[in-house]
Parts: sequence; structure tokens; C-alpha cells
Amino acid sequence: MPQTTFFPMNTVDPFADMRRMQSAMNRLFDGARSPGQTGSYPPVNFWASEDSIVMTSELPGLTEQDIDLTVQDTMLSIRVTYPAAETGDDLVWHRRERADGSYLRTIELPFRVDSDHIDARFENGVLAVEMQRPENDKPKHITIKTT
Repeated sequence: MPQTTFFPMNTVDPFADMRRMQSAMNRLFDGARSPGQTGSYPPVNFWASEDSIVMTSELPGLTEQDIDLTVQDTMLSIRVTYPAAETGDDLVWHRRERADGSYLRTIELPFRVDSDHIDARFENGVLAVEMQRPENDKPKHITIKTT
């Protein structure tokens, strides 16, 4: 007897299905990259507690002016711009593996963040961003009373 999967129609977040589909499409296209290219760019690490979330990303060769961060609701966008490589009529490339140009990555955060309490630091080629969760969005412990 085949198993049936039930998908509830009354979800709380009407865009959850669209985000799942976007994530699946991103995974599909991540596998279609050129040889030697893996994952999304720039690569990031995330970890979270109930109060905040921290993101780090290694961005060698850039300055803080080459990085643009924006946050809106639960979406964090990172745009990095690598300067164009030297060009000229007398220049003959023997190997060119470092890409130039702009890269944009938008990542869904596990919760909303307080845009007034974001600390972004760039040191030794590593971007570290700590984002605080708003007080009214933090989980509340509910005490159960007996009667």
C-alpha cells in the first residue's frame, strides 16, 4: 500500500514554500558550476543563540569599502566587489584563476534581527557580523500552573 504524505494548507508563513523552492533551486545550480568552483560565494559560517546570530566570511584582498551589507527582516545580503585585474596590450596571461567583479549573496536568517544592534567588523580579510535578536522576538518561557 503506497504511503500518502499530507501537506497542511494553513501554514503560518505564506512564503515558506517559495523559500524552500528557492533553496532547492540554489542547490541544483550550485552543482552546475564550472570544474573547480564549489558552493556559493562568498562562503560564510553562521552560528546562533537565542539572543543573536554571528556570521563570518573570509574575503581576502578586499577592504571594507569593497563590501556592502544590508539586512531586511530575515534576509542578509552581502555584496563584494573585487577590482578588475590589470589589462594591457603587452600583457600575456599565463594563468588566471582569481575572478574579479561583483558577487551578491542573500541568505535567510533563522530569525529577525534588530537593525540598530548589528556589529560588523573587518579584520585581516575576515568579515565578522553579530546581529542581535529584538527583545519582542525572543522566545518566552511560559510557566504552567496547576489548579
